[in-house]
Amino acid sequence: FPTMPTPVPTPQGESSADKDECEIGDLAVWSLSTAKPGNGVEQLRDDDVNTYWQSDGPQPHLVNIQFHRKMVIHHIRAYTDFKLDESYTPAKISIRSGTTFHDLQEIHVQELHEPSGWHTILPTIEQAAGGGEGGGGEGGGGEG
Repeated sequence: FPTMPTPVPTPQGESSADKDECEIGDLAVWSLSTAKPGNGVEQLRDDDVNTYWQSDGPQPHLVNIQFHRKMVIHHIRAYTDFKLDESYTPAKISIRSGTTFHDLQEIHVQELHEPSGWHTILPTIEQAAGGGEGGGGEGGGGEG
């Protein structure tokens, strides 16, 4: 989930190395390229590792996160479990930023190799500051 500085606990009660962060996903409008019934945005965002987003269609699979104003995103956290659901686990996560869905530019790519657990995607400060009102993520090898 996108985060920025402010004191708030991390998802699932995990301790964070940086206690000065908060989850800002509630400030955004979320949409998915596809989703199976009962496995959509609500399940992606509910902080329950037993529920999840599951796509229903051809790749690429996209999670679009659109903020109403320009935001600086310090990092994004995602939970994956390759052993539980390998066909839907992403092999690559691409972070794109722009002012609308039509001008998104890739600012960061992170490869994942049989990921399991919480993963932090860390764009550089320059990449994060280049962000705009729209943002999207693509799970190149599955969902993210």
